[in-house]
Amino acid sequence: MEALEKRREHVIALFRIVTGLLFACHGAATLFDVLGGPHGAAPDFAAWPGWWAAVVQLVGGTLVLCGLATRPAAILCSGSMAYAYFVEHQPDGLFPIENGGEAAAMFCWSFLLVAAVGPGRWTLGPRLRPRRREGDRPVTGSLPTDTPTSA
Repeated sequence: MEALEKRREHVIALFRIVTGLLFACHGAATLFDVLGGPHGAAPDFAAWPGWWAAVVQLVGGTLVLCGLATRPAAILCSGSMAYAYFVEHQPDGLFPIENGGEAAAMFCWSFLLVAAVGPGRWTLGPRLRPRRREGDRPVTGSLPTDTPTSA
């Protein structure tokens, strides 16, 4: 167990990457008729909810995959799958195995986990932030200590 704990951040990153990739593939398949095409009929441009769900899948999955705005993107992806499950699948039966909603349920809970534990390692976020030069002070939301707070 100690060996797994040492690699915790790596395992979390791998989980995030695979989950984001699979989700983005669903969106790409629906929007661009690639990777086997959409499951069912392709939605018309901007048609609710199918086309918008595919956009969330492609964009949100890509953001999670890359580790950019991971937590907000994962919350959006999780919520979209909760919506898909309860609106599209749950009326056909209580349990996911009955109503065909296994993928929606798994993605919903997987993205909720990513949002809760964070992105792990191997994210692009730090690579895209401008680097501070040595000696630069970090920017904070508070006033410097030598600045009077009242006029």
